[in-house]
Amino acid sequence: MSSTEQQPNPPVQPVYGVRHVNLPLEAKASRVPVLGTQDHAAMRALSWVRIAFGVFFAVNLGLHFNPQYAVQFAADVRHAALAAGQPHALGVWASAVLQLMAAVGISKAVALLFGIEALLTVGLLTGWGFPALAWVGLVYELFLWSTLGGLGGPYTSGATDPGTAIVYALGFALILLLRGWQGAAWSNAPLRRPDSVRVRWAFWLFGLLWAFDAWWKWQPGFLQHFASFLTSAQTGQPAWIAEWIAVFIGLGHVIGMERFAVLAALTETAIAAGLLFAPWLPQALRRAVLWGGLVYSLLLWSTAEGFGGPYGPGFTGNKGDVLGTTTVYALLFLFLLAAQVWLRRAPLPDSGPTTLPD
Repeated sequence: MSSTEQQPNPPVQPVYGVRHVNLPLEAKASRVPVLGTQDHAAMRALSWVRIAFGVFFAVNLGLHFNPQYAVQFAADVRHAALAAGQPHALGVWASAVLQLMAAVGISKAVALLFGIEALLTVGLLTGWGFPALAWVGLVYELFLWSTLGGLGGPYTSGATDPGTAIVYALGFALILLLRGWQGAAWSNAPLRRPDSVRVRWAFWLFGLLWAFDAWWKWQPGFLQHFASFLTSAQTGQPAWIAEWIAVFIGLGHVIGMERFAVLAALTETAIAAGLLFAPWLPQALRRAVLWGGLVYSLLLWSTAEGFGGPYGPGFTGNKGDVLGTTTVYALLFLFLLAAQVWLRRAPLPDSGPTTLPD
């Protein structure tokens, strides 16, 4: 055999054992950064605001358990739908709903509504059942808005806002957009930073609501009759609330009621613009808009809404007989204050189950 002839390769010895394989979960985990301190703080804040929303529902549930609420429910729906200035289609819809409730039995139908509210209350307080319950709450509040709330109308001279139930519905929409159930004791949902686009939509939806409110504030029916809104809020109120509202009526007379009304319209326009342009505002200015809107909402609740009163057996001063309207506006500002840190930050990949630090 020639020395230049190649020798055959030696046989390959078999390798025993199991070859290491990178599992998908391992590769995924290696690419996922850990949630930061700001993320955990925001999630905790959102949980507390969600719980406060649940407290509102608990109060409303207590009001609705009064037998008088069930007695007047059908009459309130009929009155809201057939009020002067309401569209004909709304009356048709309300009549169909009332016919269905009558077929089932008004008491049974109202009991079903109580059950839904009780379920939503438990879910908001504990985080149990979310995000599915958030969708239930959104649909339920839109149903109430279209029946008991009369779509917030009639939208005639002197209208000021789109009603109460639509604001509660927006609360559930913000919980869905901002993942407001994360970190709840009864929730096994993975912790994940909301996408910045979802956070922007939370600001934009609330901004559109304020823009709608602001548009009505610029109408003659509001500007020329501003004093009547405040004086009517005193009706049926305790003396101390009536005196508190009288302070602002006196202030309006000092600077001029129409100027006072223009100031309110300018304030709401500025809040709407601040929310709609929030993603591009400096953080300090954005926070000023949110805190200013929160304080302004509480000021409206304590004056034009008369602290949500007067309160009586099964009723309040708000459509739907709930705790208030602008108080929920204040809660929505708290949701956005908690979530604003995510406006411009890139979202993290899905990191799977994570727990909040103690």
